Amino acid sequence: MADAADAPRAVDVFDEFSFLPAQAAELGVTAIPRAERLDLALPDGRTLSALRYGGDAPRVTFLHGAGLNAHTWDTTILALGAPALAIDLAGHGDSSWRDDVNYTAHPLAEDVVRALDAWTTGPQVLVGHSLGGLVAAAVAASRPDLVCELVVVDITPGVDVNASGPSQLRDFFSGPTDWATRDELVDRALAFGLGGTRQAAERGVYLNSRVRADGRVEWKHHFAHLAAARPSTDTPAADATAGSALAALLSSSGWDDLAGVPAPITLLRGERGYVTDANLAEFVERVPNARIEPVASGHNVQEEIPAVLAAAVRGRLDANA
Repeated sequence: MADAADAPRAVDVFDEFSFLPAQAAELGVTAIPRAERLDLALPDGRTLSALRYGGDAPRVTFLHGAGLNAHTWDTTILALGAPALAIDLAGHGDSSWRDDVNYTAHPLAEDVVRALDAWTTGPQVLVGHSLGGLVAAAVAASRPDLVCELVVVDITPGVDVNASGPSQLRDFFSGPTDWATRDELVDRALAFGLGGTRQAAERGVYLNSRVRADGRVEWKHHFAHLAAARPSTDTPAADATAGSALAALLSSSGWDDLAGVPAPITLLRGERGYVTDANLAEFVERVPNARIEPVASGHNVQEEIPAVLAAAVRGRLDANA
């Protein structure tokens, strides 16, 4: 099973929700919702993990991007103030890694469908960022009864995985697989221009890493380990070829999924994000009935302007009330 591939872990005990009061204070939010971790046993023996916020059944479900986890949505959910579910996609956060390392949209969507069947009681406003946006489209197309509206955050199936933004992220995760301290990870993130302020980077690193039995620190998600395991004989040309093949796969299935979504679709495009003008033009042509909302942000909208994102999601919730 996938967990067998994980390195032995030390007891890394801390309250994963301990950052919420400070995040709420930054927003001026006084009511912190109940938060809990959920785990779902999957048929193949893997575990899917998620975070549930609020005392009522979730009305909105969030899916994160590659290399992130459910906690990337914490501040957005605090600002939103509605019952919500945030899922750790396979290979991320507290969810199991996949033995077949297939982290494309459709296999991940199958897990999400099982989670929505188990943890929700009605159609969701389904919000997906980056890879999570492609997964969300696959969910909405395959199980339209589970989704009342789809919100895609700064991604289209046509985004070039070899462009500067995605390739910078790949380079960031291609470093060592373990570290002496979390501070080293924070320094690396800030050196790559990731994580925002040091306080935000520390929070992100703490929630996206774990301490092994030998005391070394490693990323929770599988992507960092896969990137670091890439053969040293690889060349830039080979990387570009592999990236182009992946882009073709995502483009083909992603456009088909979006075309098959009966629910309303909104694309939130970061003005400094991954979606280029050409990507946007293709999206408008292929998904002509979608709403397009530009936002003053880079790619990680949920971390840069969480209150603005929350307001956009609240608008979609109100439209489906």
